[in-house]
Amino acid sequence: MFHYDEHSAVLFVDMINTFDFDGGEKLLKHTEQILPNLVKLKKFAHQHKLPVIYVNDHYGIWQADLHKIIAHCHNEQSKNVIDALKPEADDYFLIKPQHSAFFQTPLQSLLHELGKKHLIMAGIAGDICLLFTAKDAYMYQYKLTVPGNCMASEEKEGNDYALYLMHSVMKAEIDSI
Repeated sequence: MFHYDEHSAVLFVDMINTFDFDGGEKLLKHTEQILPNLVKLKKFAHQHKLPVIYVNDHYGIWQADLHKIIAHCHNEQSKNVIDALKPEADDYFLIKPQHSAFFQTPLQSLLHELGKKHLIMAGIAGDICLLFTAKDAYMYQYKLTVPGNCMASEEKEGNDYALYLMHSVMKAEIDSI
């Protein structure tokens, strides 16, 4: 089990997803494999009163309206993932324009306001959006934990390499839930 304290927050990246793109079928398959771990992480966060923050692509809607994003993304492919992991009333929900959860979002301001200096990061795609988010978090001097069994990419090799970079370059603790 990984380290957490009163300065920790759980960050889910791009979990509200259509999976309707080249490579989406592979990403969905790998996401479904980690889904029980993601649900376990969310329950852990709520049990330990850690803030849960979702940062998600906006899909051209450009409104941080969770219900509009879910309605856009909910389809036969995505429904199991979305239904199991959609944000609850007390969770935070932000949209992002690009890969990193920090790039042109209020995430850093929210974390500062909440007094959080440690991020427990999970989501998809590990070798793109989580990797870019981890890089920015490291640059902003956040302590990072990435449960490796809570991150998926289209290719296992890309996911493993992203975990390696997060650990070796960004000093992330790689553990499991």
